[in-house]
Amino acid sequence: MGKRLLEYLTLLVPSGAIVALDQWTKWWIRQNLPFEATWIPAGLEGLRPYARFVHWHNSGAAFGMFQEGGMVFTVLAILVVAAILYYFPKVDHADWPVRLAMVLQLGGAAGNLIDRLFVGEVTDFISIGTFPVFNVADSAITLGVIVLLVGVWWKERQAKRSIVAHEQTDQSGPPA
Repeated sequence: MGKRLLEYLTLLVPSGAIVALDQWTKWWIRQNLPFEATWIPAGLEGLRPYARFVHWHNSGAAFGMFQEGGMVFTVLAILVVAAILYYFPKVDHADWPVRLAMVLQLGGAAGNLIDRLFVGEVTDFISIGTFPVFNVADSAITLGVIVLLVGVWWKERQAKRSIVAHEQTDQSGPPA
């Protein structure tokens, strides 16, 4: 039982930190910035065309895609959270990119799920250039996908190197 608890702590503590940061930043925006208003800290006004905070709502997926799909994304988030909770202990510790990706994706999915369940829509507030407005949870999900893709690519690359090295050893034959 202790090993399983430790396993879940390695998932839930960092994911919980992501959720806490996500929820705190969204709460701060909802409390301090009227809907659709923009803000940039004093002294950084020159960045306004490139980066700013905007109070925005999103009923769709990350980065404002698929608006009005709120219920679908609520159910999907619940399924993602459940799948990660189920599969995380089964992932080998050596496969740390997959484990890290799951931590990031759980934190992001849970952060946005909390908004959907308790606010009715997701609060977005980070605006960079002309990119769709997003939040900490969206960032965690995206970073989790990137970590997963890079991890899978790296693992495949290592496997190919191993196969090539093994084939070269086989072709050289036994020493004479």
